[in-house]
Amino acid sequence: MPYRAAVEDFNFLFDHVVDFEALRQTERFAEATDDVTRAILGEAGKLCDTVLAPLQRNGDLHPAKLENGVVRTSPGFAEGFKAIAEGGWIGMSADPEYGGMGLPMTLTSAVNEMMAGACLSLQLAPLMSQGQIEALEHHASDAVKALYLPKLISGEWTGTMNLTEPQAGSDVGALSCKAEERGDGTYAVSGQKIYISWGDNDLAENVCHLVLARLPGAPAGTKGISLFLVPKFVPDSEGNPGKRNGVSVVSLEHKMGLHGSPTAVMQYDDAVGWLIGAEQGGMAAMFTMMNNARLGVGGQGIGAAEGAYQHALAYALERKQGRTGEGGTGTIVDHADVRRMLLSMKADVFAARAIALSCAFASDMARATGGADWAARAAFLTPITKAFGTDTGIAVAEMGVQVHGGMGFIEETGAAQFSRDVRVTAIYEGTNGIQAMDLVARKMMDGGEAASRLLDEIEADAEAAREVFPNMADAVWQASETLREATEWLVSQDNLNTRFAGAVPYLRGFARVLGGHLHLKAAMADRGGAREKLARFYIQRLLPEHVGLLTHAQAGETELFAMSAEELAA
Repeated sequence: MPYRAAVEDFNFLFDHVVDFEALRQTERFAEATDDVTRAILGEAGKLCDTVLAPLQRNGDLHPAKLENGVVRTSPGFAEGFKAIAEGGWIGMSADPEYGGMGLPMTLTSAVNEMMAGACLSLQLAPLMSQGQIEALEHHASDAVKALYLPKLISGEWTGTMNLTEPQAGSDVGALSCKAEERGDGTYAVSGQKIYISWGDNDLAENVCHLVLARLPGAPAGTKGISLFLVPKFVPDSEGNPGKRNGVSVVSLEHKMGLHGSPTAVMQYDDAVGWLIGAEQGGMAAMFTMMNNARLGVGGQGIGAAEGAYQHALAYALERKQGRTGEGGTGTIVDHADVRRMLLSMKADVFAARAIALSCAFASDMARATGGADWAARAAFLTPITKAFGTDTGIAVAEMGVQVHGGMGFIEETGAAQFSRDVRVTAIYEGTNGIQAMDLVARKMMDGGEAASRLLDEIEADAEAAREVFPNMADAVWQASETLREATEWLVSQDNLNTRFAGAVPYLRGFARVLGGHLHLKAAMADRGGAREKLARFYIQRLLPEHVGLLTHAQAGETELFAMSAEELAA
């Protein structure tokens, strides 16, 4: 069974789970009518099915290479990227003033996820450009916007983000990359960056790097960091790629997966750059891009999960092995444990997808209405979307290998590629542990108000569903109350280490409850249908995990530090 983009799933979610109609009622997104939305999803689905999905194996079998200082991409990637660019998919949510479509991020997130399911390695290129576009829209000067945004939106140029250095990973404040004024409004940027996704390519005329660096005399730590735009080729007086800048690719990383996506070590030697945002305002400007990317990376995990599920289902429908029950197909899809895996995969993909779209929807509503509560909800859901989406990708891809049995361990089937490719999504754009720490610390600075409003909504919807689905509704309501108690306990802890000790299980417990809530909404819209059946599976078999997770979240840090480093090594 070839890959098929989940177009109908997105249409259902927009119609019945995520209140997309509310976006259409705003002035900003009034043009995103039902006809427009369905047409866009349909066309994007065709692109994914027919152009991008056939490139999936090419990226794995024929990785990007560094030849004479230039990155050569995998066979077919140039044509695939051209199709993405010419379709206008890079600038879906970008400002129409510079050539974008101005569409909701909710819709862009759906398209990005479908592309990730089709070919994750290639999809990462336009995703990086989208993040840079948003950062420049918010923080760049008018001159920089006028020159760079149309090129990035059209796909003529591509964008990257450069944070990490050999000694400065999650601790970004330890970076040593420096920048000095050149006296003509530009800066000389010098230093080395590592793990730069799509740091170079042969797809576009120019590659534009957003680079974090420190100006002379700037304070130590993150407060002293500034952001610079450093192109591979310095634009000439007409805005075309001119002389080669002091930017070079030292090497490409040899990775576990995602081979079609070149991950570069970048060297900057007095490279010409332009300041983006205020001096020492680099982290604020870069976080605009990172928050966009975290939503996108969550979608990458979900897309990979969708691809892995479809791959496993196709195998299960064909593979004959052992006895099955009366009236069975004779294939392994009728074995109880295979059914357990397939249903777990499908149920979690739906839950993660609905959470991601809810996050994007809140972001859109904040933009359209200026509502502080919507902005707070989007911020709260972002780490959950990133961590749960990518954890789901990893777990579903691993189960996909298991469904294949011995053949899953054989590379020719392609099942292992999903597992290898998606693994990094839990690491880049902030590890999932950091996402959880962000959730229980920065996102709880409001005393838990954003979480409380979300729990109020979950319980109100559960109450409304009691008459139709009393057992499912009661399970979701009770889970929400357990989560509320855990949240109140967490907020009461002044010691951040106590919060951090249970951060990961708390985030996952929150995601489990959100998943139950969103599955229940789907069941209410599809009574007696397949979505009700899937909701029953999730709520009965997966939702109960929240109890153990939230117990763990409230266990404190004592046992974590009871053993010394020597005892750990013994």
